[in-house]
Amino acid sequence: MRCDYPQRHWELDGDDLPTNKILDRRRPAKHILPIPKPKRTRTGQQELVLDEGKGVSTEDQQYDPTALINEVRRRIDRWRELPASQWRVTPETARLLGHWRHYQFSDIRPFFCQVEAVETLIWLAEVAPGLGREGRIFLVIRTE
Repeated sequence: MRCDYPQRHWELDGDDLPTNKILDRRRPAKHILPIPKPKRTRTGQQELVLDEGKGVSTEDQQYDPTALINEVRRRIDRWRELPASQWRVTPETARLLGHWRHYQFSDIRPFFCQVEAVETLIWLAEVAPGLGREGRIFLVIRTE
């Protein structure tokens, strides 16, 4: 049994509210922040900058990593479709991926998001470093 990515999702309008319409494709990554608007505001109060502690976002420019997330998803989708001989992973990892992708689970099986999270880590750790410039754009290189 193979874990396939979600094929459908509920459509959201421009305000991120459900439209009661189902779309036949995977939902792209997008931050949906359910933060209620304040009942009253003080004059001159500054707006909170959501930066996740990275020091990148400012009041003028919010950092949104969803484009990067969607591009990683596209790369991993393509990698997932390759034959095992082209995965570019260690033999141990190849056995693990083969198990997840083809084992006939009789009871509780992993959710797609669980398998996708581990596949993403594998791709970033084992595959991307060997892809040259194409893979390096997704890697954080620390020089300490």
